[in-house]
Amino acid sequence: MGTTQLESVQEPKYWHLKTVLSEALDSEFAVGEILPNERDLAARFGVARATLRQALEQLELEGRLQRRRGVGTTVAPPRMGVSLGTGPHTWPGGSEDDWQPVDCTTAVPPAAVVDALETGRDEPVHIVRRSRVSHGRPVAAELLYIPQPSVPELTGIDAPSGAARARAVLRELQRPALERQENAVELGSAGAEEAKELDRLPGAPVLVVTTRFVAGGRTSALSVATYRADTCRLTFGDSGGVEIHPGPRQKAS
Repeated sequence: MGTTQLESVQEPKYWHLKTVLSEALDSEFAVGEILPNERDLAARFGVARATLRQALEQLELEGRLQRRRGVGTTVAPPRMGVSLGTGPHTWPGGSEDDWQPVDCTTAVPPAAVVDALETGRDEPVHIVRRSRVSHGRPVAAELLYIPQPSVPELTGIDAPSGAARARAVLRELQRPALERQENAVELGSAGAEEAKELDRLPGAPVLVVTTRFVAGGRTSALSVATYRADTCRLTFGDSGGVEIHPGPRQKAS
């Protein structure tokens, strides 16, 4: 294999500035604190505002900063852990579930979901939509597909629609014994609807976690959860994996 010239390429100025800014965030600013305006920051570090914007955009992409309309650029809270460990498996909607039901509809799912659920091509299923919030911001959106045979005792008398219907479906789903669940993770980009729910621009990077819940020897539910890649980190294993914090998030005295 031939040699490359990468060793001789100098680090871009904005990339070096990003490192300096990251160190300043660790030592001088607290979570939620508003950064000085671009003019003041550019003057402090002796760079052009265009260079500063590149560094800020990179830090935002990495989840260190968040820009809020009408507020400015603030220090982002730590990333939320998304556990994919090997501990006890549970049905969605259990007591320790952090998801909030939004609504529930009944419709024929996409073909890929039909194949995973092994239902009939024209067979409608319950589609529960849920959201997840951390530090006051949306971090994930989920579509949970549940075949009607998985919740045979469900009735529409007490919970005909909306979030109440979603909770009723999830409650009935808890009845059978869960045999296992299988997870798959892939990097994707937010579509129009996902971007709207997650308060991101279309095309923003996301983590898509697909979970298959198996009971009675068949797929009883399928979850497709979309996480903001800038606010979440995946953890594996019973203990949740190793955490490396970027530094102290307390304002220096």
